[in-house]
Amino acid sequence: MAITAGEVNKLRQQTGAGMMDCKNALVESNGDFEQAIDILRKKGQKIAAKRGDNEAKEGLIFSQANVDGTEGVILRLNCETDFVAKNDSFRDFVQSLMDIALEKAPADVDSFKALAYDERLSIDEKIIEQVGVIGEKLDLSAYARLSAPKVVAYNHPGNRLATLVAMNSNSEVADDAGKQIAMQVAAMNPLALNKDGIDQNTIDRELEIGKELAIQEGKPAEMAEKISQGRLNKFFQENTLLSQPFVRDNKLTVQEFLASAEKDLTVSSFLRYALA
Repeated sequence: MAITAGEVNKLRQQTGAGMMDCKNALVESNGDFEQAIDILRKKGQKIAAKRGDNEAKEGLIFSQANVDGTEGVILRLNCETDFVAKNDSFRDFVQSLMDIALEKAPADVDSFKALAYDERLSIDEKIIEQVGVIGEKLDLSAYARLSAPKVVAYNHPGNRLATLVAMNSNSEVADDAGKQIAMQVAAMNPLALNKDGIDQNTIDRELEIGKELAIQEGKPAEMAEKISQGRLNKFFQENTLLSQPFVRDNKLTVQEFLASAEKDLTVSSFLRYALA
């Protein structure tokens, strides 16, 4: 049967697939739209199976807070090439996932993938469909959410790095301070909020390294123990957010900056995602 340009365009609008793929699917299905959609989905599944072992290290990371700033989400959708990551349609697709995440607030990445993308497909199925459209492996590799009186999102230019920061106050001061701290997290990559968030294995490793370095420098064993503790304290200062020097005024720690902005203001948690 003859397939019109309007029918091809309608299928393209519904699926995002290329014009020729849509035309071929409609020809194969004798103009049956639902069957044509299934054909395109199966194509995506086949490509996904073929590219399953490929590395998907490129992509985009988005973070965003809801309208009242009490909930924020951050997600990473990986693809294989930088060329795809820079495509406007790929960016629009990631934004559509972000919109759903903000509205539905799923608990984890598996719950997120199980949500409906539209009346036809789940998010997981839509990603597989997009594999057929784009021709590359796609992977929704990370998703998380924060809730707090104030959640601030920061997207570094290029969307290869993004952060979320949860503040314990919803004031305008907290909002402004949160934006600065979100950029601090992006720039300085802290391991934890404070030293209580550093796992014991990391602490033991840092103490052992500090002690070994002191011994190599010729320090006696009892002094090496004290030196390693001092180096551990420096490690905490450099790698825990609230103890880090504030990037815009390194005479202050982050906690001191927050206290100067508003009494008792602090960060309760943060998230940072980056592409390797």
